[in-house]
Amino acid sequence: MSRWDRAALEALDKADPLAAFREQFQFPDGLIYLDGNSLGALPRRTLARVEQTVTQEWGEGLITSWLGAEWITAPRRLGDKIARLLGAEPGEVIVADSTSVNLFKAITAALSLRPERSVILSETGNFPTDLYMMQGIAAFSGGRIRAEAVHEDAVLDRLGDDVAVLLLTQVHYKTGAVRDMAEVTRRAHQAGVLVVWDLSHSAGAIPVGLNAADADFAVGCGYKFLNGGPGAPAYLFAARRHQAHAMPVLSGWMGHAAPFAFEDSYRAAEGIEQFLCGTPPILGMAALECGVDLLAEADMAAIRAKSLQLGRVFMDLMDEHVADHGFTLVSPREDPRRGSHVSYAHPQGYGIMQALKERGVIGDFRDPDVLRFGLTPLYLRHVDMLDAVLAIRAVCETRAWDDPRWAVRAAVT
Repeated sequence: MSRWDRAALEALDKADPLAAFREQFQFPDGLIYLDGNSLGALPRRTLARVEQTVTQEWGEGLITSWLGAEWITAPRRLGDKIARLLGAEPGEVIVADSTSVNLFKAITAALSLRPERSVILSETGNFPTDLYMMQGIAAFSGGRIRAEAVHEDAVLDRLGDDVAVLLLTQVHYKTGAVRDMAEVTRRAHQAGVLVVWDLSHSAGAIPVGLNAADADFAVGCGYKFLNGGPGAPAYLFAARRHQAHAMPVLSGWMGHAAPFAFEDSYRAAEGIEQFLCGTPPILGMAALECGVDLLAEADMAAIRAKSLQLGRVFMDLMDEHVADHGFTLVSPREDPRRGSHVSYAHPQGYGIMQALKERGVIGDFRDPDVLRFGLTPLYLRHVDMLDAVLAIRAVCETRAWDDPRWAVRAAVT
């Protein structure tokens, strides 16, 4: 008998301390959603909150809601809430713009603190926007700054006295592998290098101890495990010790010391507000705050424990049911090294994922051959792992990937 038969998994679900959170989300009936690591599900409370923001705060309060509904303080208010999830202090996180824009801010702020150095370093295979932002900054510098990416195993050995900034993702977007933030940061600081961490697959999924690791800067998105909705605002962390010395290159009016003084010359705000740029996207902020508040009601240790257990169950079931169908595990099996998604490589990966979606199992595909399965503990059940793997087996046994509709990849994979 299988270790993970349906009865055993249903028993785990019955004892799950997070089980009640599933009812806080809206889902189509029968759907198994394994893509919360790319776009989180809709919290039910978000519907009423966004309606209130649109009909009352905007529709009736109009411009008075910047003060009356506290729109103007939303970036700092949400930032302080997210800070608690990241192991940061109030006044060290601000919500603004997109992850890409915040990467630009964080990298250039770090560069301003190391003017004698010229290299931005990362790993090959990092998320593309991280690498692209480095390359754009280097190109704009006219040759003063160089962007360099080396193999993941060579990153720490490359920390020379020419490196100003190290940019890494804590949980890798393809493999789900977790880097040791404290150890990497310690090694970087020994070499005089500042570190920018991308937490897009970390926040809300694994415990993040920014201050415990002595982190310098970090960024992340609001639409994955924070369940803020498509295109939700992102966040930026700047350690308090750097805030008085870093130069904000994107000197927009909301980052001014007195935005409504309308001065001709820029004066940076004190503290984390200097990393604001343009007007906050209030509708997106309202939705994001619901996701953050919901996540804050759960115990992060319980979230991590369930995430790891879901991963172990999923991998065990894949070993049992599809071992002969050509899948290669690309995520770490070891719990401490794995984030909250499990990835497999398969030559027919794209077609398999499309066929799964038609069977009510939604994950995603990453070029060239990686299928990602996100494990979001607030709304996934252990029994969902079995049903998902049985669907994968059915796709393989019927070669459903051969459907000619999957011969050309869609614009979004």
